[in-house]
Amino acid sequence: MKILSIESSCDETAAAVIEDGRKILSSVVATQVEEHKLYGGVVPEIASRRHCEAINGVVRETLAQAGMTFGELDALAVTYAPGLIGALLVGVNFAKGLSLATGLPLIPVHHLRSHIAANYLAHPELEPPFLCLVVSGGHSHIVEVKSYTEMKIIGKTRDDAAGEAFDKAARTMGMPYPGGIHLDKAAELGDPDSFRLPHPKVSGAEYDFSFSGLKTAVINLIHNAEQRGEALPVSDIAASFRKAVVESLTDNFMRAADDLGYHTLVLAGGVSANSLLRKKIDEKAEKSGRRCFYPPLELCGDNGAMVGAQAYYEYLSGNIADIGLNAAATMSIEL
Repeated sequence: MKILSIESSCDETAAAVIEDGRKILSSVVATQVEEHKLYGGVVPEIASRRHCEAINGVVRETLAQAGMTFGELDALAVTYAPGLIGALLVGVNFAKGLSLATGLPLIPVHHLRSHIAANYLAHPELEPPFLCLVVSGGHSHIVEVKSYTEMKIIGKTRDDAAGEAFDKAARTMGMPYPGGIHLDKAAELGDPDSFRLPHPKVSGAEYDFSFSGLKTAVINLIHNAEQRGEALPVSDIAASFRKAVVESLTDNFMRAADDLGYHTLVLAGGVSANSLLRKKIDEKAEKSGRRCFYPPLELCGDNGAMVGAQAYYEYLSGNIADIGLNAAATMSIEL
């Protein structure tokens, strides 16, 4: 089964053709990063306009790379939630137009489910059930993936997501957008034990995260030093901050794996590209006799391929949209 999938939830206009949820026939991503760097983050109105400008060309190039026409496709898929509402609407309405014009069924796909499914493209042997840590700019979840379409949140952030905390801390350190990538690189050159930073816990919810206090602590550290005219070692701050975030993520994730008895672990989302997070999860998984999967770097960020991977399993479960499909800025992965 060949599916043309579309992704436009934030600042990447992307499309792909995926076969049977596991094979990438083509994948195209048009990024807006350079433009949003001017503002230190994604400007929703600009993102929506750029999606409008790029989406037709991206879809055409995707089909050309696959050497296919619409007549050779079996279905269409699109990210419809969660994300920036204006950006999502561009992809949803474009996909609905294609569905009407071609008669192809349209599969609605949840963005976070797609990030998890990116692993199916890289690891043919991976099948549910497993425990997944989903970490991105807007989300930090521990998810029980019971089947390809049945998922349960057992832990989540109560405030900032890990990726958001990385980006805001990096911006305070003077790093350009997207800050998380630059912070990770700077941290490789620093001493992670230079600064003692808090490791917030959520009372009564041992699997939940809280990153706002940690983010505020490092921002205050930097601002206070600036007010005193002191220059702090940025690489050491970055390393200490990264260590604190990664320890919070890995501690809760591994505790959940122990308590729930999962032996297969999965990382997903943009922050799954973080080098220390991968290293620590690998180390803990190996010590406990578990196996950990995570997507290659090119599939960690937003892309159309991951949408097509999840769409295949949504289709098999009977999840087909009609012309009334709408976008949603927020929606639980549990549906």
